Amino acid sequence: MEEKTRPYSLFHKELLPKEEVLEVGKQQKQLVIGIPRESQADEKRIALTPLSVELMVNNGHKVVFETNAGLSSNFVDNDYLVAGASIVKNKEDVYQSDIILKIAPLNPEECEILKGSQTIISALNIGSLSKTYFECLIGKKLTALAYEFIKDEHGSYPVVRSISEIVGIKSILIASEYLSNEHDGKGKILGGVTGVNPSEVVILGAGTAGEYAARTALGLGAVVKIFDPSIFRLRQLQNNLHQRIFTSIYQPRVLANALRSADVVIGAIKLIEETQQFIVSEDMVRNMKNGSVIIDISIDQGGCFETSHVTTHKDPVFRKHGVIHYCVPNIASKVARTASYALSNIFAPVLLRIGEAGGVEHLIRDDKGLRNGVYIYKGILTNYHIGNYFDISSKDINLFISDF
Repeated sequence: MEEKTRPYSLFHKELLPKEEVLEVGKQQKQLVIGIPRESQADEKRIALTPLSVELMVNNGHKVVFETNAGLSSNFVDNDYLVAGASIVKNKEDVYQSDIILKIAPLNPEECEILKGSQTIISALNIGSLSKTYFECLIGKKLTALAYEFIKDEHGSYPVVRSISEIVGIKSILIASEYLSNEHDGKGKILGGVTGVNPSEVVILGAGTAGEYAARTALGLGAVVKIFDPSIFRLRQLQNNLHQRIFTSIYQPRVLANALRSADVVIGAIKLIEETQQFIVSEDMVRNMKNGSVIIDISIDQGGCFETSHVTTHKDPVFRKHGVIHYCVPNIASKVARTASYALSNIFAPVLLRIGEAGGVEHLIRDDKGLRNGVYIYKGILTNYHIGNYFDISSKDINLFISDF
């Protein structure tokens, strides 16, 4: 007898339970990270401390260190060996790693020994680089990130802020040294004591470096005056300091009067406009007190004093119109161990996220903050300003990187 067809037989297959199709997650990738010894003069910082190396190794990554890479920051090879790093004597072995992490940009010799198709994370410092540098990175099909342009989840620049804190504090301590008799200064203490007029400190710039310079100077008992073109930043700085201090926008006459009585002037202006060469003219410097001290933090951007020129840690100061000028661009290297910890605390989490995302390319696509630091992607220049400055063709990274 013929079996009767059930009414729902036409839909029977559709009604059967099916396996759920799940999105395949990104597979964690083991990173091979190379940390070379810094070759740039005056650069004493190291990108990863032993504690951060231990963290990387415990998460399945390999860290290759060039011997004595951490010595300038008072980290010996054994510190890194105990943390699980591999120590190599040949620089070439370090530069075969998938990710090269260093403080200063590569020099031409270092660029040549790269195997290619790698990731470089370092400072950019356009003013110290040549067109040949970028052409080498492009030719090697590298992905290059400038760590000072990487943003965090709050939209701020964590490396810049961290180093600015150190530089702001250290600038006041350096000024204190050069006011003393030991350095042929005025023989004056930076601050004040009972019955003696306190020192006057003028700070140009109400950013992070200016704020921490102000905190340090106020803590020593100095009278502080701060100038900045932004009323918002000046108000924010006063709120951060929890006290009312002298603040002003750049009124030339007000600034000139403040400089005449100043013992210390800290230049912490972020120079953005290409036409802006300096904030303080030579005439203003000429009218300052004999033996007063200028610390030009902005010297790596060209300086904010007309009388400034770059100096080094070995020969850090010069006198002009009787005023002591300290114009070393890498102040943070004077406290290399502290600066290395600060940088390492930022770099280690970024590297862990790269591994968890399945590689640099994956995280660049997913993380706009990290993408902001990319200026070359797989051999393609993605920074318009660099391209315009060196006459190199560039493309917007967002045009050929899409979200998964």
